[in-house]
Amino acid sequence: MGAAFPDRVAALVEERRSQIVLGLDPDPVALWPVALSGAGAEPEDVLSHTAVGSEAAAGAAGGAAREPVAEPTAAAVARHCRAAIDAAGPVCVAVKLQSACFERLGAPGWAALADVLAYVRQAGLLGIVDGKRGDVPVTARAYAQSLVGETPGPFGPVPGLGADAFTANPLLGADALGPLVEAADEAGAGCFCLVRTSNPGAEEVQDVPPELPLHETLARLVDQIGEHLVGDSGLSLVGAVTGATRPELLGRLRELMPRAIFLLPGVGAQGGEVSALAPAFEPHPAAGLVTASRSIVNAYAHVGGDPAKAAREAAEELRKAAWRVSGGRGGR
Repeated sequence: MGAAFPDRVAALVEERRSQIVLGLDPDPVALWPVALSGAGAEPEDVLSHTAVGSEAAAGAAGGAAREPVAEPTAAAVARHCRAAIDAAGPVCVAVKLQSACFERLGAPGWAALADVLAYVRQAGLLGIVDGKRGDVPVTARAYAQSLVGETPGPFGPVPGLGADAFTANPLLGADALGPLVEAADEAGAGCFCLVRTSNPGAEEVQDVPPELPLHETLARLVDQIGEHLVGDSGLSLVGAVTGATRPELLGRLRELMPRAIFLLPGVGAQGGEVSALAPAFEPHPAAGLVTASRSIVNAYAHVGGDPAKAAREAAEELRKAAWRVSGGRGGR
């Protein structure tokens, strides 16, 4: 992968004057029209095939009946994602792929995830797989192999997805997080740990103060694990998911994690505002990455017209706002 992940982020942020991450959470029943054509099928054919196949699958005991539906659905999802990348990608630095939205389509969905990730890299962007993986060390090692490494086998190594970065759940502690971070370091990739998520229910667990709220405990863990894994930019490959829906926490989290890149979900559809995110950018303009999914991909639903044009304009508007808030400050 060349340079370490944080330095690749810093270089792209500077080159594109952007901190925007395009989030792709593809819903098979809400794809762009262009996704439903191609591969010899008209939109009506794809929709009809999906509807008929779904009925057959619902009445089948096994999974075989789903296969004729899964393949064209996964292909349509991949076309949708590629179109969104073509439209909004030029003003972004990375694409965050929600793995569950691909995995629910079975093996063809996993193939589509790999296809879209390769397309992300071809577009000169960084690919973040959002799977929030986390388990006991032996299982965490297997997750790491699937995301950024390879799996030894009797016929030779089996390559994983080759992601530039991924999200991880640190709740099992440092020993479980270790294999994921070690694999990221070896691959020159990044690992974004959940610290304070953007969903409303997060406050029920992550903000409850015993002596310290959980999000502060996780922040200290992230800083400790990543303090020696720092690139020339001064940023660590161990980053943190810090929701934009609770901007009042960002100052304290930045204190606790001065080297971490913050992945900031929740802008747009979830109510977060870019104007409140200044603490994320304090160490470096690349220290905060603003991720937006529905507000970019579904922008056409609010403004009308061509989905690609609406996505491109929404991404550009967000790019300008984030760059303005960051002040375009130089790194260390």
